Amino acid sequence: MTHHTPTVRILTVLLALSLGHAAAQDAVKLTLSGAVSRALASGPDVTTARANLQKAQANLRAVRADPTSIITTLTQAEQDNAAAAITLDSTKLNVAQTVISQYLAAYEAGGRIALNSAQVALDKRNLQIAQARLAARVATQLDVNRAQTSLNSDTQALADAQAQLPVLKAGLARTLGLPTGTALTLADPPAPPKLGTSLATLQTGLDKRLPSLSQASNGLSFAALQVRLADNDYTPARTLEDARTAQANAQRSLDDAVKAASTGVRDAYRAVQNAQEQVDIARQQSTNAQTTLTQARARLKAGTAAAVEVQQAEVQAQQADFAVVQAQDGLWKALAALGAASGVDVTGLAK
Repeated sequence: MTHHTPTVRILTVLLALSLGHAAAQDAVKLTLSGAVSRALASGPDVTTARANLQKAQANLRAVRADPTSIITTLTQAEQDNAAAAITLDSTKLNVAQTVISQYLAAYEAGGRIALNSAQVALDKRNLQIAQARLAARVATQLDVNRAQTSLNSDTQALADAQAQLPVLKAGLARTLGLPTGTALTLADPPAPPKLGTSLATLQTGLDKRLPSLSQASNGLSFAALQVRLADNDYTPARTLEDARTAQANAQRSLDDAVKAASTGVRDAYRAVQNAQEQVDIARQQSTNAQTTLTQARARLKAGTAAAVEVQQAEVQAQQADFAVVQAQDGLWKALAALGAASGVDVTGLAK
């Protein structure tokens, strides 16, 4: 028999308590909104963009305080500051899009496990029925083989979903800056909001919201400044010509970028409208599946249907419900993509 001293017993208890506390710390319950808020508050990408803005603000203050700063230096500092602010806002929308996609992917994986489990249970029942029918000589070995193949296929799909879930949760945890090994519990995502902003509104002022357009707009402003500085009688004519050429090139670059961004917003807007229609269709199909299930249960009670028919209807109803979840998740993702494309948060999550 092994005897422990009081000191050893105390250390053992303390170690157990500390491990229990660590385990509690490693379990995190998340909502979709909470996950996005966490990423925007302390995620690495947003933290970096916020630091860059603070650096640009400090530089601008220093340049403004320096009486020897020339106009071009001051202009560049002002543009860098404005660009850093726009980049921070854009980064928040991009991070929100990433978190929304990762959260919903992990959530769907959990739903897929439940659905595949129900399908496997049905497959097992169908296999038992096929084997019983074969023994009664009212079915063939081929019927049994087909039932076995369906069971094997759905069992593999279940295993794949079970293996995928921890990987997807780990990716979300990394994006949120959570420690490796954090166990995530994901709440049901809320219904996505209705899109209440017009396409024209989202296409207006893109150069003030998108970093790429902001950069092009700043380039044009700086080129125009160079023209003004060179348009005098003490600067060589060639310098003025080069400045005007650079300004024209900058204008074309900005025009092309605005057109491309506007097209991207239009396509993303249409994707949201299509996703909304898919949600409506999925909901109607779910209602139909529930009606079929109700009828199957009534027929079972009346003795005109078998229990396996009800089980089949239950799985089909579960599939239809999961299709609604997938459609709603698709709408969330489309809204997040529209926000990233337009520079306007239309999800209501990237506050």
